[in-house]
Amino acid sequence: MFIEQGIKSDNHFWKYILGSLVIICASLVGQLPLLMGMLYETIYNGKPYPTSNEAVMRFFDSNLTLFLILISFVFIMLGIVLVVRNLHGQTMLSVTTAREKIDWKRVGFSFMIWSVFTIVSTLLFYFSNPIDFIINFKPVPFAILVVIGVLLIPIQTSSEEYIFRGYLMQGFANLAKNKWFPLLMTSVIFGGMHVFNPEVAKIGYIVLVYYIGTGLLLGIMTLMDEGMELALGFHAANNLVGALLVTSDWSAFQTNSIFKDISDPSAGLDVIVPVVLIYPILLFIFSKKYNWTNWKEKLTGNI
Repeated sequence: MFIEQGIKSDNHFWKYILGSLVIICASLVGQLPLLMGMLYETIYNGKPYPTSNEAVMRFFDSNLTLFLILISFVFIMLGIVLVVRNLHGQTMLSVTTAREKIDWKRVGFSFMIWSVFTIVSTLLFYFSNPIDFIINFKPVPFAILVVIGVLLIPIQTSSEEYIFRGYLMQGFANLAKNKWFPLLMTSVIFGGMHVFNPEVAKIGYIVLVYYIGTGLLLGIMTLMDEGMELALGFHAANNLVGALLVTSDWSAFQTNSIFKDISDPSAGLDVIVPVVLIYPILLFIFSKKYNWTNWKEKLTGNI
């Protein structure tokens, strides 16, 4: 069973606190290229040093900014591997899936189904409210975005999944000896980590309902399917396809995407509908395809 693979007599919870600190340090090291680039531009080219997250996002060309931000996740992934193998004495497979090897077909199916939904819903929004969008497509910058996105966004999304649905899910299971506490804690922390995203400042804290709801979706997928494969595919599709399709002045990623949303952001159905309607439908599809049963035990049972 997936979550039980981290239950070991010597896997005390303090190790997960220490491991989390190591991963945070790896993230800080990964941010040095961005910091060094800003210092270089400030010292040698006289550009004013950015004093806000929004200013940082606009300091360089959007493709370069995206590249420098995503590079930090390479270091985070290395930190995760270091912690899992050396601090906890586990294999990366043990925090990925209960199967004998990673089921890449599951990753691909999840990626495909959420990519199709994202593309279709974006086009529906565009054609129903064309005044809210402008065509942002420029061939060369978009081609560069595709290369950066395909190479680095899956690393970004996978590192987040390994932290929340793998490492911390098993860590909180070690602490609580049940399944509902890890599910809730990882979802709330995952949502809380997005509190500094620019869309929260624009829309309000109500948007955290979407982020926490997404964390719950990914956690339920992981527990019901005994592995992270579906969560890995979903998260990669959500961020990669989203970055290629639509950007805005208030989104977390500023990209050379195909469309730019110029509407005034507000908390409406686009925040609530995915959580209360789309996500349950997605879980239903997965449950039928992969024959999920015994929901109560898998989501709330004791270990």
